[in-house]
Order: sequence, then C-alpha cells, then structure tokens
Amino acid sequence: MKPFRITLLITIICAIAFLSGCRTATIQNIEMAPILTDSSNTKTLDQVKNSIIRAGYSLNWKMSDIAPGHLVGTLNLRSHQAVVDITYTTKDYSINYKSSTNLKHKGDKIHSNYNAWVNNLSNAINRELEPTIQSTGK
Repeated sequence: MKPFRITLLITIICAIAFLSGCRTATIQNIEMAPILTDSSNTKTLDQVKNSIIRAGYSLNWKMSDIAPGHLVGTLNLRSHQAVVDITYTTKDYSINYKSSTNLKHKGDKIHSNYNAWVNNLSNAINRELEPTIQSTGK
C-alpha cells in the first residue's frame, strides 16, 4: 500500500505544478501594426494619438501622453496592473510590455490574461483608426 501512496502523492504534486504553470504565456508585443488609410483619409499624428486614447479609455485603460508619438497605457483590474508603452506614427503603432503588478511576470512570461488585454486594446485601436467612408450625398 505504501508504494501506491507515494505514487499518488507524486502524481498530485506533478499535476499541481503543471496546472500552476498553465496560466502564464510568453509576452506578445504588438510591433508596427499598420494604420490603414485610403488616399483621401490620411491621419495626422494627433488624430492617431486621439484614436489610441479613445480606444484605451473604451476598455478602461488610463492613457498618459509622454511625448509626440509616445503614450503609456495602464490597466488596473482588481489587484492586477499592466503597463504598456505605445509608440505610434501616422503609418503604424506598437504596444510593448513596460511593467506589471500581480501578473506572474518572470523573464518573457506573464499571466495569459495580459496578452488578451493587449490584443483587445489593439483591436479597439484598429476600430478607432479604420478609414471612414465619406458620403457623397448622391
């Protein structure tokens, strides 16, 4: 009976170790995501900045204007915090990990929710930056 208990204990320990690591993933930065425009709808740097800020606020990100072409986004959820650097031009934008609190960050690994939050932010930015179709009134 004793070998069975030892095997069971080892199996439980391995399962706990495996499951505790399932909530982390490699940090996924968004690098040079293109800003789609048409020839009649090129965005200025201020329009890009304002679109990114609106997208962030729609998802409860706090945006801080650091310099032209550079914002810092902070998301606070319960006891968790994610901070990203957002750099942008009139042609593209990037979202890069800056820091975090209570997100199991170690090396290039972080809680898997972080990547979902950044992807949601990128999707919201893309929606804000979509070229609008101008009505011709015909």
